[in-house]
Amino acid sequence: MKITLENLGPIKYAEFELGDLTIICGKNNTGKTYVTYATYGFLDYWSSGISVNIPNEIISEVMEKGAISVPIALFADQADELIKQTCESYSELIERVFAGNEKFFDTTTFSIDIKKDSNYITNEVSFKAGSASRSMLEVKKSEDEEKLNISLLVEKAHEDLPPRSFIETMISNAVLEIIFKNKVPKPFIASAERTGSAIFQKELDFTRNRLVELIGDKNNQFNSTKLIGRFSANYPIPVRKNVDFIRELPSLVNKESCLSKEHPEILERFNEIIGGEYKVTKDGEVLYVPNGKKSLKLTMVESSSAVRAMLDVGFYLRHVAEKGDLLIVDEPELNLHPANQRKIARLFASLVNVGIKVFITTHSDYIIKELNTLIMLNSPEPRIKEIAKNEEYNADELLTIDNLRVYIAKEDSILIPGKKRKIKCNTLIPTKITEQGIEINSFDDDIEIMSRIQDEVIWGE
Repeated sequence: MKITLENLGPIKYAEFELGDLTIICGKNNTGKTYVTYATYGFLDYWSSGISVNIPNEIISEVMEKGAISVPIALFADQADELIKQTCESYSELIERVFAGNEKFFDTTTFSIDIKKDSNYITNEVSFKAGSASRSMLEVKKSEDEEKLNISLLVEKAHEDLPPRSFIETMISNAVLEIIFKNKVPKPFIASAERTGSAIFQKELDFTRNRLVELIGDKNNQFNSTKLIGRFSANYPIPVRKNVDFIRELPSLVNKESCLSKEHPEILERFNEIIGGEYKVTKDGEVLYVPNGKKSLKLTMVESSSAVRAMLDVGFYLRHVAEKGDLLIVDEPELNLHPANQRKIARLFASLVNVGIKVFITTHSDYIIKELNTLIMLNSPEPRIKEIAKNEEYNADELLTIDNLRVYIAKEDSILIPGKKRKIKCNTLIPTKITEQGIEINSFDDDIEIMSRIQDEVIWGE
């Protein structure tokens, strides 16, 4: 998936491609978080905010006949127009992702270059939908079948029919799944503010509940509109998603991710990073249990900042993650010792190799250098294989350069499409990746400067 951004925060213009592992580096205030949030916002918008236009006559026919078949090509031919309209509507709403001033995003555009699945006819879909007590509608397409089959599962008496909007939504979801299968990943984000979310979620809930009580108390004499206004606050969508995710943990712990079912060794590697495991009480409180100390249960306030910073990622991996997802982590090195920064680089590589895409922004030289090691160790040469074995690297942690897309957020002279000459502006520059790893000179430059100064102090001229 290729993404084009224009007039987004510090970024004047940029093009980049999502890989299995996408990395954005760069100095502070160069636009890394803007790019990250905008990308997450679009993918979240795609999964929850768009729909295919289903003709009224199709819905009417379902309600009248109870079962119909619709050619998928009818919708596939509209794929390009759907993508264009989605990008345009998202660009108009993008300030909501950042909870920013609408005027600041007046000229922002976000677009993607993605094609429908060329083999969409071979894609299958099958699901039933309805209430908790009964299914009301079945939508199904078998492999190589060219039509989508829609069937009511209730009696056609007027009072039993599902709403038209429900039928339209279910058909739309099926069409999107068939035409764009594995083209648009389902995102999960751990923002740079995740450490605070782990601590203050319960306090936020308490404040909200107390506010509801005050408004509902008839004996209180105050202007409820003014009170709500004083309590209101806007946060970027990724931050709100972090808080909501923690709030939902009591219901999530009963679910198993694909990693829990198929790759528990990856979860063990995560536990090595935090030095223990998370538990959720019946009251919804999250506790941390250090390795070797099962009787010691620490609250998030009592736990280290590293434990808090990894909370969202840990629960996502154990209870939510599915193949094809995109895990977005803004600055994964937050509060981690260099040894654990190396381990999290290996964890990301493991995720990529089992089918979970990863997108990170980072200032960590340790993460980049460890990824370089994983690239260099991925060699058929017996000597290299022996090194990997001696250093206890697993085959599923090694990377190929085809997996990676790496960019530097920086100021550079670029030619923007439609312009006659280059301009100097903030953009994303793809960095060189070879069999020896990723070249990021900005890290090496500062290390060399420090070494030079120290050599002068110790050895003189």
